[in-house]
Amino acid sequence: MIIGPYINGSAVLIGGVIGAGLSHKIPERVKRSLPLTLGACSMGMGIIMLFKVQNLPAMVLALILGALIGELLYIEKGIGVLANKAKGVIAHVAPAPGDANDPAVQQEFLVGVVSAIVLFCASGTGVFGSIHEGMTGDPTILIAKSFLDLVTAAIFATQLGYIVSIICIPQLIIQLILAYCAVFIVPVATAHMNADFTAVGGLIMFVTGMRICKIKVFPIANMLPALILAMPISAYWEHFAHFLSTFSG
Repeated sequence: MIIGPYINGSAVLIGGVIGAGLSHKIPERVKRSLPLTLGACSMGMGIIMLFKVQNLPAMVLALILGALIGELLYIEKGIGVLANKAKGVIAHVAPAPGDANDPAVQQEFLVGVVSAIVLFCASGTGVFGSIHEGMTGDPTILIAKSFLDLVTAAIFATQLGYIVSIICIPQLIIQLILAYCAVFIVPVATAHMNADFTAVGGLIMFVTGMRICKIKVFPIANMLPALILAMPISAYWEHFAHFLSTFSG
């Protein structure tokens, strides 16, 4: 039974409500420091998952080819374009809090909402965690992400209001689609393929943490094709390694 997306969606919903309700009571220093802790958690989770790798060359090749495909397809740029087009809809559905007639206030609000949508709905951790649960039935990654999203949603909501809670709806839909589509991969996946897929996802989670901490802004969305390539490349690499061992023997 798929439960991770529901837990993750609930975390965003609850975090948004708490943040909006307590927006004037959360100190500014907390809003600034907590994202650093969240980024460190993401990096730590990624490192743990990296140790599961079985075929290191396959993992590296999947990441390189995946990032190359993502760059050539302008995936991250495309997400940004779609998000910008959604600004008009957001402006009608949820006007900016405060002085809605001030163009600067309205623009800042729209940029914040778009950033929140991209973060919660198109993050590398969310995509990987959904696919991982669909293949293995293990919701651990999405549950861990839920703790991060609970706090992140609360921080966003202190500035944007209750609209942050509504983002849980598209997030839930996207994660459920990914998880249920991944179920069809299970019959052809081996333990080593799953391990290499997990390691690729771990590296993406690690660089996501670096981006959250503002250490380096990696193009996370452009790296997501590596998740699709990880298992096929792992399988072919094992056949290739077996051929080499047979040939050399």
